[in-house]
Amino acid sequence: MSNFEFPKRVNLSGANLSGANLSGANLSGANLEGADLKRANLKGAKLSYADLSGADLILADLVLANLSAADLTGAFLGGANLSKANLSKANLSDADLILANLSLATLIGANLCAADLTGAFLGGANLSKANLSDADLILANLGAAKLIGANLSKANLGGANLSKANLARANLSSAKLIGANLSLAKLNGANLGDADLSGANLSGAKLTDANLSKANLSDAIGYKQF
Repeated sequence: MSNFEFPKRVNLSGANLSGANLSGANLSGANLEGADLKRANLKGAKLSYADLSGADLILADLVLANLSAADLTGAFLGGANLSKANLSKANLSDADLILANLSLATLIGANLCAADLTGAFLGGANLSKANLSDADLILANLGAAKLIGANLSKANLGGANLSKANLARANLSSAKLIGANLSLAKLNGANLGDADLSGANLSGAKLTDANLSKANLSDAIGYKQF
């Protein structure tokens, strides 16, 4: 089924496609709600505007897939490979992305509200203007990621790697950054009001015009209060 052309807006809701080879398939706008796509090969597949809400994509290969504006609400993507995938404006609210690989993925304007990204790899990913409020990013790797203007309010980033990440103008109010690595990160104009940065590494971080009102900086490394 590689590079298979499906009819427009095909209905595959609840379908069992576990382990299927759908690499390069055109499933734009398809209804895949609740479908079983565990370990499926969707490399380079076209899934823009597709409905994948509640779908099981555990360990699926979605490298270079186009998921722009797709609905992945509550989808299961644990361990999935989404490296270099396009998820711009996709809805991933409440999705399970534990240990998922999102390296170099494009998530501009994506909705990841309350998503579970524990241990996920997002190195070099573009999450500018994404909504990550209330998201769980414990031990996630966001090294060199772009989070310009992103909403991370109340997100849990305990132990996360944000080294060299660009968080300019990001909203991190009430976020948990306990023990997080923010070395060399750009936090210019970021809102860190009420954030918990205890034990965080801020060595070389740029905090020009950042709001640190009521932030907890106890035992923070590299922070100099002027």
